[in-house]
Amino acid sequence: MTFTARQLNRATLDRQMLLRREPVDVLTAVERVVAIQAQEPASPYIALWNRVEGFDPAGLDEAFATGVVRKASLMRITLHAVAAADHEVFHHAMLPALRASRLYDKRFKAMDVTIEQADALLKHLLEFAATSRQKAEIEELLHSHVGDVGEPGVWWALRTYGGLVHAPTGGPWSFGLRPSYQAVATEPRERTAAVAELLRRYLNGFGPATVLDMNQFTMLPRTTIREALALLDVTESGGLYDVPGRTVPDEDVPAPPRLMAMWDSTLLAYADRSRIIPEQYRKVVIRNNGDTLPTLLVDGHVAGVWRPTEDGGIEATAFHALRDEEWAGLAEEAAALRKLLGDREPQVYRRYARWWNGLPAHEVRTV
Repeated sequence: MTFTARQLNRATLDRQMLLRREPVDVLTAVERVVAIQAQEPASPYIALWNRVEGFDPAGLDEAFATGVVRKASLMRITLHAVAAADHEVFHHAMLPALRASRLYDKRFKAMDVTIEQADALLKHLLEFAATSRQKAEIEELLHSHVGDVGEPGVWWALRTYGGLVHAPTGGPWSFGLRPSYQAVATEPRERTAAVAELLRRYLNGFGPATVLDMNQFTMLPRTTIREALALLDVTESGGLYDVPGRTVPDEDVPAPPRLMAMWDSTLLAYADRSRIIPEQYRKVVIRNNGDTLPTLLVDGHVAGVWRPTEDGGIEATAFHALRDEEWAGLAEEAAALRKLLGDREPQVYRRYARWWNGLPAHEVRTV
Protein backbone atom coordinates (compact mmCIF):
# COMPACT_ATOMS: atom_id res chain seq x y z
CA MET A 1 0.00 0.00 0.00
CA THR A 2 1.19 3.50 -0.84
CA PHE A 3 0.54 6.31 1.64
CA THR A 4 0.37 10.00 0.94
CA ALA A 5 2.46 12.46 2.94
CA ARG A 6 -0.68 13.66 4.73
CA GLN A 7 -1.65 10.11 5.64
CA LEU A 8 1.77 9.57 7.22
CA ASN A 9 1.37 12.85 9.09
CA ARG A 10 -2.02 11.74 10.39
CA ALA A 11 -0.65 8.32 11.33
CA THR A 12 1.96 9.97 13.55
CA LEU A 13 -0.56 12.32 15.15
CA ASP A 14 -2.95 9.43 15.78
CA ARG A 15 -0.38 7.18 17.43
CA GLN A 16 1.07 10.06 19.41
CA MET A 17 -2.39 11.02 20.76
CA LEU A 18 -2.33 14.38 18.99
CA LEU A 19 -5.53 14.02 16.97
CA ARG A 20 -7.47 14.15 20.25
CA ARG A 21 -6.61 14.20 23.94
CA GLU A 22 -7.31 10.76 25.31
CA PRO A 23 -8.65 9.72 28.75
CA VAL A 24 -5.70 7.58 29.81
CA ASP A 25 -3.48 7.53 32.91
CA VAL A 26 0.06 8.89 32.89
CA LEU A 27 1.81 5.52 32.60
CA THR A 28 -0.36 4.45 29.66
CA ALA A 29 0.32 7.77 27.95
CA VAL A 30 4.10 7.48 28.43
CA GLU A 31 4.00 3.94 27.05
CA ARG A 32 2.07 5.07 23.99
CA VAL A 33 4.34 8.03 23.32
CA VAL A 34 7.22 5.51 23.71
CA ALA A 35 9.89 7.99 24.85
CA ILE A 36 9.65 11.66 25.78
CA GLN A 37 12.87 13.62 25.36
CA ALA A 38 13.50 15.08 28.79
CA GLN A 39 16.71 17.06 29.09
CA GLU A 40 14.51 20.08 29.87
CA PRO A 41 12.49 19.00 32.94
CA ALA A 42 9.26 20.72 31.86
CA SER A 43 9.04 19.01 28.48
CA PRO A 44 7.51 15.67 29.58
CA TYR A 45 4.77 17.56 31.41
CA ILE A 46 3.93 19.76 28.42
CA ALA A 47 4.14 16.76 26.10
CA LEU A 48 1.57 14.86 28.17
CA TRP A 49 -0.63 17.93 28.63
CA ASN A 50 -0.92 17.97 24.82
CA ARG A 51 -2.04 14.36 24.77
CA VAL A 52 -3.98 13.44 27.91
CA GLU A 53 -7.53 14.55 28.62
CA GLY A 54 -7.65 16.32 31.97
CA PHE A 55 -3.90 15.93 32.48
CA ASP A 56 -2.88 16.43 36.12
CA PRO A 57 0.85 17.11 36.45
CA ALA A 58 0.77 15.60 39.94
CA GLY A 59 0.29 12.23 38.26
CA LEU A 60 3.63 12.56 36.49
CA ASP A 61 5.24 13.80 39.73
CA GLU A 62 4.09 10.58 41.38
CA ALA A 63 5.18 8.40 38.45
CA PHE A 64 8.71 9.79 38.67
CA ALA A 65 8.77 9.55 42.48
CA THR A 66 7.66 5.91 42.53
CA GLY A 67 9.88 4.93 39.61
CA VAL A 68 7.17 3.68 37.26
CA VAL A 69 8.46 6.33 34.85
CA ARG A 70 12.22 6.74 34.61
CA LYS A 71 14.44 9.48 33.25
CA ALA A 72 17.70 8.21 31.74
CA SER A 73 20.13 8.52 28.82
CA LEU A 74 18.80 6.35 26.02
CA MET A 75 18.01 6.96 22.35
CA ARG A 76 20.10 9.53 20.50
CA ILE A 77 22.41 9.52 23.54
CA THR A 78 20.12 11.94 25.33
CA LEU A 79 17.69 12.00 28.24
CA HIS A 80 14.25 10.47 27.85
CA ALA A 81 11.33 9.77 30.15
CA VAL A 82 10.12 6.21 29.59
CA ALA A 83 8.07 3.57 31.36
CA ALA A 84 10.21 1.49 33.74
CA ALA A 85 9.56 -1.71 31.76
CA ASP A 86 10.65 0.02 28.56
CA HIS A 87 13.77 1.39 30.24
CA GLU A 88 14.98 -2.14 30.95
CA VAL A 89 14.68 -3.04 27.27
CA PHE A 90 15.83 0.25 25.79
CA HIS A 91 18.94 0.43 27.98
CA HIS A 92 20.18 -2.94 26.75
CA ALA A 93 19.26 -2.12 23.16
CA MET A 94 21.22 1.13 23.33
CA LEU A 95 24.10 0.03 25.59
CA PRO A 96 26.79 -0.53 22.90
CA ALA A 97 25.97 2.84 21.33
CA LEU A 98 25.96 4.58 24.72
CA ARG A 99 29.33 3.04 25.61
CA ALA A 100 30.89 3.84 22.26
CA SER A 101 29.70 7.45 22.43
CA ARG A 102 31.94 7.94 25.46
CA LEU A 103 34.65 5.30 25.57
CA TYR A 104 35.75 5.93 21.98
CA ASP A 105 35.43 9.69 22.23
CA LYS A 106 38.69 11.61 22.06
CA ARG A 107 37.85 13.27 25.37
CA PHE A 108 37.78 9.91 27.14
CA LYS A 109 40.91 8.76 25.35
CA ALA A 110 42.69 11.87 26.62
CA MET A 111 42.09 10.76 30.20
CA ASP A 112 44.53 8.50 31.98
CA VAL A 113 41.83 5.85 32.40
CA THR A 114 41.40 2.59 30.49
CA ILE A 115 38.09 1.08 29.45
CA GLU A 116 38.74 -1.76 31.90
CA GLN A 117 39.24 0.75 34.71
CA ALA A 118 36.04 2.55 33.77
CA ASP A 119 34.06 -0.68 33.91
CA ALA A 120 35.59 -1.52 37.29
CA LEU A 121 34.68 1.95 38.53
CA LEU A 122 31.12 1.38 37.37
CA LYS A 123 30.74 -1.54 39.79
CA HIS A 124 31.73 0.71 42.69
CA LEU A 125 29.43 3.45 41.42
CA LEU A 126 26.38 1.19 41.16
CA GLU A 127 26.88 -0.01 44.71
CA PHE A 128 27.32 3.57 45.93
CA ALA A 129 24.22 4.77 44.05
CA ALA A 130 21.90 2.15 45.50
CA THR A 131 20.45 5.26 47.17
CA SER A 132 20.27 8.50 45.23
CA ARG A 133 23.51 10.50 45.05
CA GLN A 134 24.30 13.95 43.79
CA LYS A 135 26.98 14.67 41.22
CA ALA A 136 29.47 16.02 43.78
CA GLU A 137 29.20 12.86 45.88
CA ILE A 138 29.73 10.64 42.86
CA GLU A 139 32.69 12.62 41.60
CA GLU A 140 34.29 12.41 45.06
CA LEU A 141 33.93 8.61 44.97
CA LEU A 142 35.44 8.35 41.50
CA HIS A 143 38.25 10.75 42.38
CA SER A 144 39.19 8.54 45.32
CA HIS A 145 39.76 5.67 42.87
CA VAL A 146 41.43 7.36 39.88
CA GLY A 147 42.41 10.82 41.05
CA ASP A 148 42.14 13.88 38.84
CA VAL A 149 41.81 12.75 35.22
CA GLY A 150 40.92 16.18 33.85
CA GLU A 151 37.81 17.34 32.03
CA PRO A 152 35.16 16.25 31.27
CA GLY A 153 36.00 13.54 33.85
CA VAL A 154 35.18 9.86 34.05
CA TRP A 155 31.73 10.61 35.49
CA TRP A 156 30.83 12.14 32.11
CA ALA A 157 31.27 8.69 30.59
CA LEU A 158 29.75 6.54 33.31
CA ARG A 159 26.58 8.57 33.70
CA THR A 160 25.77 7.97 30.03
CA TYR A 161 26.18 4.21 29.76
CA GLY A 162 26.13 3.05 33.39
CA GLY A 163 22.42 2.32 33.66
CA LEU A 164 21.74 5.07 36.20
CA VAL A 165 18.48 6.98 36.26
CA HIS A 166 17.81 10.51 37.43
CA ALA A 167 16.25 10.62 40.89
CA PRO A 168 13.58 13.29 41.45
CA THR A 169 14.88 16.29 43.40
CA GLY A 170 11.71 18.36 43.65
CA GLY A 171 11.00 21.70 42.03
CA PRO A 172 8.18 22.53 39.63
CA TRP A 173 8.94 19.69 37.23
CA SER A 174 10.36 16.98 39.59
CA PHE A 175 13.97 17.55 38.51
CA GLY A 176 16.02 20.61 39.42
CA LEU A 177 19.28 22.09 38.19
CA ARG A 178 21.36 19.87 40.51
CA PRO A 179 20.52 16.32 39.43
CA SER A 180 20.71 13.23 41.59
CA TYR A 181 21.30 9.74 40.26
CA GLN A 182 20.31 6.27 41.34
CA ALA A 183 21.20 2.77 40.19
CA VAL A 184 18.36 0.50 39.10
CA ALA A 185 18.57 -3.23 38.61
CA THR A 186 18.09 -4.45 35.03
CA GLU A 187 18.04 -8.06 33.93
CA PRO A 188 20.55 -8.95 31.20
CA ARG A 189 18.95 -9.30 27.77
CA GLU A 190 20.09 -10.59 24.43
CA ARG A 191 21.09 -7.48 22.49
CA THR A 192 19.40 -8.12 19.11
CA ALA A 193 16.18 -9.16 20.81
CA ALA A 194 16.26 -5.95 22.86
CA VAL A 195 16.77 -3.86 19.70
CA ALA A 196 13.88 -5.70 18.04
CA GLU A 197 11.61 -4.86 20.96
CA LEU A 198 12.72 -1.23 20.84
CA LEU A 199 11.88 -1.10 17.13
CA ARG A 200 8.50 -2.77 17.69
CA ARG A 201 7.70 -0.14 20.31
CA TYR A 202 8.89 2.60 17.92
CA LEU A 203 6.67 1.38 15.09
CA ASN A 204 3.68 1.19 17.43
CA GLY A 205 4.25 4.81 18.38
CA PHE A 206 5.57 6.32 15.15
CA GLY A 207 4.97 3.94 12.24
CA PRO A 208 4.82 3.45 9.35
CA ALA A 209 8.51 4.30 9.14
CA THR A 210 11.66 3.56 7.19
CA VAL A 211 14.97 2.10 8.33
CA LEU A 212 16.40 5.62 8.06
CA ASP A 213 13.65 6.87 10.36
CA MET A 214 14.49 4.18 12.91
CA ASN A 215 18.15 5.10 12.58
CA GLN A 216 17.29 8.75 13.27
CA PHE A 217 15.18 7.91 16.32
CA THR A 218 17.75 5.59 17.91
CA MET A 219 21.10 6.53 16.28
CA LEU A 220 21.73 2.79 15.97
CA PRO A 221 23.51 1.51 12.82
CA ARG A 222 21.24 0.58 9.94
CA THR A 223 22.76 -2.92 9.80
CA THR A 224 21.80 -3.43 13.45
CA ILE A 225 18.29 -2.21 12.72
CA ARG A 226 17.85 -4.55 9.75
CA GLU A 227 19.09 -7.54 11.75
CA ALA A 228 16.58 -6.76 14.48
CA LEU A 229 13.71 -6.20 12.05
CA ALA A 230 14.27 -9.74 10.77
CA LEU A 231 13.18 -11.00 14.20
CA LEU A 232 9.90 -9.09 14.12
CA ASP A 233 6.52 -9.78 12.62
CA VAL A 234 6.27 -6.58 10.58
CA THR A 235 4.73 -5.48 7.33
CA GLU A 236 6.75 -3.65 4.67
CA SER A 237 5.60 -1.64 1.69
CA GLY A 238 7.72 0.75 -0.32
CA GLY A 239 10.37 0.77 2.37
CA LEU A 240 7.87 1.64 5.11
CA TYR A 241 7.68 -0.82 8.00
CA ASP A 242 4.83 -1.22 10.44
CA VAL A 243 3.44 -3.62 13.01
CA PRO A 244 0.53 -5.77 11.80
CA GLY A 245 -2.96 -4.56 12.49
CA ARG A 246 -2.19 -0.85 12.83
CA THR A 247 -4.24 1.40 10.61
CA VAL A 248 -3.44 4.73 8.98
CA PRO A 249 -6.09 7.48 9.14
CA ASP A 250 -7.50 9.17 6.08
CA GLU A 251 -5.59 12.27 5.09
CA ASP A 252 -8.62 14.52 5.59
CA VAL A 253 -8.94 13.71 9.32
CA PRO A 254 -8.82 17.09 11.10
CA ALA A 255 -5.82 17.82 13.31
CA PRO A 256 -6.41 20.28 16.17
CA PRO A 257 -3.87 22.99 16.99
CA ARG A 258 -1.24 22.21 19.62
CA LEU A 259 1.49 24.09 21.49
CA MET A 260 4.26 21.50 21.58
CA ALA A 261 7.01 21.05 24.13
CA MET A 262 10.68 21.65 23.34
CA TRP A 263 12.16 18.50 21.77
CA ASP A 264 8.77 16.88 21.34
CA SER A 265 9.23 13.33 20.10
CA THR A 266 7.20 13.89 16.95
CA LEU A 267 9.71 16.46 15.70
CA LEU A 268 12.72 14.20 16.18
CA ALA A 269 11.53 10.69 15.36
CA TYR A 270 12.09 10.68 11.58
CA ALA A 271 14.88 11.14 9.08
CA ASP A 272 12.30 12.83 6.87
CA ARG A 273 11.33 15.72 9.16
CA SER A 274 8.82 16.98 6.59
CA ARG A 275 6.29 14.52 7.99
CA ILE A 276 5.73 17.15 10.70
CA ILE A 277 8.07 20.08 9.92
CA PRO A 278 7.84 21.80 6.52
CA GLU A 279 11.32 21.78 5.01
CA GLN A 280 11.65 25.55 4.99
CA TYR A 281 11.16 25.61 8.77
CA ARG A 282 13.38 22.69 9.77
CA LYS A 283 16.51 24.72 10.49
CA VAL A 284 14.46 27.40 12.17
CA VAL A 285 12.95 25.14 14.85
CA ILE A 286 15.86 22.64 15.14
CA ARG A 287 18.95 24.70 15.84
CA ASN A 288 22.52 23.77 14.92
CA ASN A 289 23.27 22.60 18.47
CA GLY A 290 20.17 20.37 18.51
CA ASP A 291 17.90 22.62 20.56
CA THR A 292 14.36 22.05 19.26
CA LEU A 293 12.07 24.97 19.95
CA PRO A 294 8.54 24.79 21.37
CA THR A 295 6.38 24.82 18.27
CA LEU A 296 2.88 25.60 17.08
CA LEU A 297 1.17 22.74 15.24
CA VAL A 298 -1.52 23.87 12.82
CA ASP A 299 -3.24 21.28 10.65
CA GLY A 300 -0.70 18.76 11.94
CA HIS A 301 2.41 20.64 10.82
CA VAL A 302 4.79 23.12 12.42
CA ALA A 303 3.57 26.63 11.66
CA GLY A 304 5.56 28.66 14.18
CA VAL A 305 6.89 28.75 17.74
CA TRP A 306 5.66 29.91 21.14
CA ARG A 307 7.08 31.20 24.41
CA PRO A 308 5.69 32.72 27.62
CA THR A 309 5.61 36.49 28.04
CA GLU A 310 6.70 38.38 31.15
CA ASP A 311 3.08 39.17 32.05
CA GLY A 312 1.92 35.54 31.95
CA GLY A 313 0.68 35.36 28.38
CA ILE A 314 1.78 33.12 25.51
CA GLU A 315 3.54 34.75 22.55
CA ALA A 316 2.82 32.88 19.32
CA THR A 317 5.04 33.54 16.31
CA ALA A 318 3.49 32.29 13.07
CA PHE A 319 5.85 31.65 10.16
CA HIS A 320 3.07 32.10 7.60
CA ALA A 321 -0.45 33.52 7.47
CA LEU A 322 -2.99 31.71 9.64
CA ARG A 323 -6.76 31.86 9.34
CA ASP A 324 -8.84 33.48 12.09
CA GLU A 325 -10.18 30.10 13.20
CA GLU A 326 -6.64 28.77 13.49
CA TRP A 327 -5.63 31.70 15.70
CA ALA A 328 -8.76 31.09 17.78
CA GLY A 329 -7.79 27.44 18.26
CA LEU A 330 -4.28 28.41 19.31
CA ALA A 331 -5.67 30.97 21.76
CA GLU A 332 -7.84 28.30 23.37
CA GLU A 333 -4.85 26.00 23.74
CA ALA A 334 -2.74 28.86 25.12
CA ALA A 335 -5.30 29.60 27.84
CA ALA A 336 -5.03 26.02 29.10
CA LEU A 337 -1.24 26.06 28.84
CA ARG A 338 -1.05 29.29 30.86
CA LYS A 339 -2.85 27.49 33.69
CA LEU A 340 -0.40 24.58 33.61
CA LEU A 341 2.64 26.85 33.55
CA GLY A 342 1.22 29.33 36.06
CA ASP A 343 0.84 26.61 38.67
CA ARG A 344 4.44 25.48 38.10
CA GLU A 345 6.82 27.80 36.22
CA PRO A 346 5.26 30.66 34.24
CA GLN A 347 8.52 31.55 32.44
CA VAL A 348 9.36 28.04 31.26
CA TYR A 349 12.14 27.75 28.64
CA ARG A 350 13.23 31.36 29.29
CA ARG A 351 16.91 30.47 29.00
CA TYR A 352 16.38 29.71 25.30
CA ALA A 353 15.14 33.22 24.46
CA ARG A 354 18.16 33.90 22.23
CA TRP A 355 16.72 31.63 19.54
CA TRP A 356 13.88 34.09 18.91
CA ASN A 357 16.25 36.56 17.30
CA GLY A 358 15.83 36.53 13.54
CA LEU A 359 12.87 34.17 13.28
CA PRO A 360 10.87 34.36 10.04
CA ALA A 361 7.90 35.97 11.78
CA HIS A 362 4.92 36.55 9.51
CA GLU A 363 2.76 37.51 12.48
CA VAL A 364 3.31 37.61 16.25
CA ARG A 365 0.39 37.60 18.68
CA THR A 366 0.02 37.25 22.43
CA VAL A 367 -2.71 34.65 22.86
